[in-house]
Amino acid sequence: VLAMLIGVALGATLAVMRMSPNPVLRGVAWVYLWIFRGTPVYVQLVFWGLLGSLYQSINVGFAEVELEPLLKNAFLLAVLGLGLNEAAYMAEIVRSGISSVPEGQMEASKALGMSWGMTMRRTVLPQAMRIIIPPTGNELISMLKTTSLVSVIALPELLYSVQNIYARTFEVIPLLMVATVWYLVILTALSIVQHHIEWHFSRGALRNPPPSLFATIYRTFLPRK
Repeated sequence: VLAMLIGVALGATLAVMRMSPNPVLRGVAWVYLWIFRGTPVYVQLVFWGLLGSLYQSINVGFAEVELEPLLKNAFLLAVLGLGLNEAAYMAEIVRSGISSVPEGQMEASKALGMSWGMTMRRTVLPQAMRIIIPPTGNELISMLKTTSLVSVIALPELLYSVQNIYARTFEVIPLLMVATVWYLVILTALSIVQHHIEWHFSRGALRNPPPSLFATIYRTFLPRK
């Protein structure tokens, strides 16, 4: 969840930078995407895990900041590594959503005297959410499964814990089934939330939007008398 929050916030910022009229902002965003999309997330996690052995402190001119407490925190490094990688993919998702909004909306906002930033915040992004939400939900599901890679920096997670247990008990298949059930339970809950959010943002685009999942369940199991 923390890594995805970082990915969404930073990805939206990078998407806006890529579409900015400022060439410096566009260049910085392009370089970021080039690096983080062009290298495997496994390699990035290994890099963050080994960073503490390269730099113990950093000199900022007037003081020396100790980095060892931060770079020895495996949980913080995992969140940072996954979040920075996810931001590169979220940037393209947000950019595609922004591009789907008709240019007439931008022109109308400019005619009302809105700045470029205000136009993005009040006009474009709210309409783009209908396009952004579905692939973002898929990225969240993918992120959940990608967390199994954080064991490379010695951070115990679901699959790593299962592996430690069946290394002692030799019950490989039953424990892998336990891990699978946990993944399915969490992914089902996330899918329900995603469906409800998609329904919420589709109400303004459809003349007769379908009922939400919760309303459908309520009508099915608790019909009116």
